[in-house]
Amino acid sequence: FHSALGFQQYKLENSQSFFSFKDGTSNDFNLSATIGRNSVDQPTFPRRGSYFSLNAKFTPPYSLFDDIDDYSNMEDQDKYKFMEYYKWSFKSKWYSAFTDKLVLATRMEMGYLGMYDKGIGAAPFGRFYLGGDGMSGMGYQFDGRELISLRGYSNNSVSPQTGGTIYNRYTAELRYAISLNPASTVYALGFLEAGNAWDDFDYFNPFSVKRSAGVGVRITIPMMGLMGLDYGWGLDEIPGNPDANIGQFHFSIGQNF
Repeated sequence: FHSALGFQQYKLENSQSFFSFKDGTSNDFNLSATIGRNSVDQPTFPRRGSYFSLNAKFTPPYSLFDDIDDYSNMEDQDKYKFMEYYKWSFKSKWYSAFTDKLVLATRMEMGYLGMYDKGIGAAPFGRFYLGGDGMSGMGYQFDGRELISLRGYSNNSVSPQTGGTIYNRYTAELRYAISLNPASTVYALGFLEAGNAWDDFDYFNPFSVKRSAGVGVRITIPMMGLMGLDYGWGLDEIPGNPDANIGQFHFSIGQNF
């Protein structure tokens, strides 16, 4: 278990992005807490065990104390001057060994960005962006976004343009170790993956997902850690983005699963 106090300030000056306001400052004072359990046997090529974590992040509910009943005529830069939200994230992983070299790894996770007052709406920052390698676009994390990989699709394509307020993702990987040398572990994998993101909880359906399949390899490089390369195929079309699910190469750093 661990907890933390946080503060982040978002400042927009003549922004040309998709935010509902171009100029303004949003302040995010929050408290976060995480509980988890980890019984995974080793970090580089896990064979047995599981991992669970539940994270909650909250801001003060400012709207309960401002004596405003109708926000419809308020400018967004004023509405979000002090951001209010609550955010839940759940992650789980399981590892099962068929042999010392053949392992099934499965994962399930989801996240939700909620609101205290529907008149204010969901916070425009800290949203979920699903699709691709989960790394590209990190330079755009000025808005606090969470990048979630979904191999087989182009980056951020499996989410609304303004980001999702709720998402889920499921993964199954069959891994085969080529070398178990701790200094140069190498393994190949085949994967099935599915997930989706929505901008409103009312549209959430855990079974309405975009699916993908592919293969990959992981190599431990001294002084650099675990490096990965995957090739995935998106099995479902993305409306309005016909190229989003063509074959994709994805590069990764570290043990993200």
